[in-house]
Amino acid sequence: MNVLPFILAGLVIGSVYALSGVGVLVLYRTTGVLNFAHGAIGGLSAMMAWQFIDSRMQPPVAIALSIATGAVVALLFGVLAGPYLARIDELRKATATLGLALVLLGIMLFAWNDKARTLGLATSKMAFSLPGARVNLTQIICLALALVVVVGTWFALAHTSAGASMRALASDRELAAVLGTNVRAVELTAWTISGAIAGVSGILLADQTRLEPAFLTFLIIPILATVVVGRFRSLWLALLGGLGIGLVQSLVSANPATSAFSTAVPFVIATIVILIARRRRFISISVVRS
Repeated sequence: MNVLPFILAGLVIGSVYALSGVGVLVLYRTTGVLNFAHGAIGGLSAMMAWQFIDSRMQPPVAIALSIATGAVVALLFGVLAGPYLARIDELRKATATLGLALVLLGIMLFAWNDKARTLGLATSKMAFSLPGARVNLTQIICLALALVVVVGTWFALAHTSAGASMRALASDRELAAVLGTNVRAVELTAWTISGAIAGVSGILLADQTRLEPAFLTFLIIPILATVVVGRFRSLWLALLGGLGIGLVQSLVSANPATSAFSTAVPFVIATIVILIARRRRFISISVVRS
């Protein structure tokens, strides 16, 4: 069996997981909100892109408007719920975003039902052949975009004033406000960036997998596994985690005997990472006490 197509597909899907993971991490590191609605926002953007293109809108305009839709939805939620979320613990913050995910899923099912559709980007028709595999431009864009976004986000957080404000807010919200940081502006910027990344990720995933509201909404599971691999802070580990999860999922699905277990891969990898981290922490504590 030729596994090269499965390796390529796994790396491409994994790169989009990593891209989504960056969006989740930026928001979490800034506001403490673990956004369970990230997949639903991406799904809404993908459905809007399909609707716009089906209505004969020029694809570049349709895609831009769809990404903007994701950014606006996230921004509006940040505007309306942000002040409340700032006063509650992380578990209730995450639960609030789960409510947003269910609302968006309901809207998508009402507007478009649960029928699977196809979102074929023009870049997917531009391809070249490798020995045993075919590579299209969308796949290259997925891989390149994940790397560019990770590098760009890392640089912005480490070397710009906006990044410094986000890091200050993540460390201590009250102290950052006392030192003059415009807390609400930084939070809303994080929501907007995260929503835009969700929109891009949703459109790319819909092109590479399938366009279905529930399917895209629940892709938050491998995305969260990517964030867990990144230990909720490392963009580079999240990139490696996303690529690894996508690759293992694809290889598991390539074998008919194990394909049914491909959906369990994110759970297994996240669990292994958590257990290793807990073991290292236990050993470190034991060494300190001794």
